[in-house]
Amino acid sequence: MAEICSEVVAPAVAEGKQGAECDAGGRAARRRRMEIRRLRLAAERGADEEASRKRRKLECRREEEEDVETGPARYGVTSVCGRRRDMEDAVSIRPEFLPGHHFFGVFDGHGCSHVATSCGEMMHEIVADEALSTGLLDGDGEERWKGVMERSFARMDAKAVGSRGSSDPAPTCRCELQLPKCDHVGSTAVVAVVGPRHLVVSNCGDSRAVLCRGGAAIPLSSDHKPDRPDELERIQAAGGRVIFWDGARVFGVLAMSRAIGDSYLKPFVISDPEVRVVERKDGEDEFLILASDGLWDVVSNEVACNVVRSCVRGNAKRRDDRGRSSPTSNLSPRQSSGSGSGSSSGDEAPNDDCGGAGSESDEESCEVDKACGEAAILLTKLALARQTSDNVSVVVVNLRRRPRP
Repeated sequence: MAEICSEVVAPAVAEGKQGAECDAGGRAARRRRMEIRRLRLAAERGADEEASRKRRKLECRREEEEDVETGPARYGVTSVCGRRRDMEDAVSIRPEFLPGHHFFGVFDGHGCSHVATSCGEMMHEIVADEALSTGLLDGDGEERWKGVMERSFARMDAKAVGSRGSSDPAPTCRCELQLPKCDHVGSTAVVAVVGPRHLVVSNCGDSRAVLCRGGAAIPLSSDHKPDRPDELERIQAAGGRVIFWDGARVFGVLAMSRAIGDSYLKPFVISDPEVRVVERKDGEDEFLILASDGLWDVVSNEVACNVVRSCVRGNAKRRDDRGRSSPTSNLSPRQSSGSGSGSSSGDEAPNDDCGGAGSESDEESCEVDKACGEAAILLTKLALARQTSDNVSVVVVNLRRRPRP
């Protein structure tokens, strides 16, 4: 009888244990499902918050971009032959070459003028094409701007030599016998793209860009001279030589280590630009100076910024004295100030004066443009007074934003 009872009880106990284990397993599974559900809800909530945060960030950026405007290009430019027999410089001013962006370039030719002229006529188109094909907008990052500029300079370098064979020689072209290929001709290039948030400066050669910020002169480019340690090392690593003949020169010929053109000196002279992207600072950025080495050989960065600052301030003080003649009215070289576009390597250009009636803000902006023009002319006269032996081209860009109405 006891055995029968034990046989009956044993399965019942086993069934009870299995039921308890099943209940415990079910509770554990439910807890796991609840935990997974909570984690899933938390992840979805986090994703929604992240998406909401990104939307708010994009909306804030759009609002900031609407608040921050580049404004019209305000600049002054001069370009003179100086003591040289031939004019080989070219200047390119292209306002709004991209939406909200202005293009400024100074190109100092050597050997002849046609490479610098080609750069002045084509560089902005190449940069715009590269920027648009990349989908580049202001603020998209330093690396993307570097890629755009490097590809643009490479394309311009490829076109530089071919441009002589594909078009009639320019009036200022002095190539012997007007040969279809002049591989000894080249040009420096310093280019600035002024956007609503950034300044993009690309330099190839010994022209220079200087930013005046908060009263200090900040160089945005470094001259590519053959005796610059890193350039000297690069040239020697490629099998070239730097010979000191009236200064450091590549194989005793070219006084710069980078340039557009000069195919006979490749790979020692390259066209790769050094690109710098600087964020604009309202209230601190005053103006940007681009110039060929005809200025920088005899005028320091600090002196140039002091001259421009003094000219801008003096022009503001003379605003009420309209009858007095301008201190630069007797300068004869190519000069221009104000807002406009164009490229030139000649000796003359239209002078944009402020005429007619206008609002007070229009008059003030016109005075600022005149100040930039007079500053560029004064820098040119200073370089000539200091006996510069080269062509002189100067662009002064006003970086102060107009107050919004």
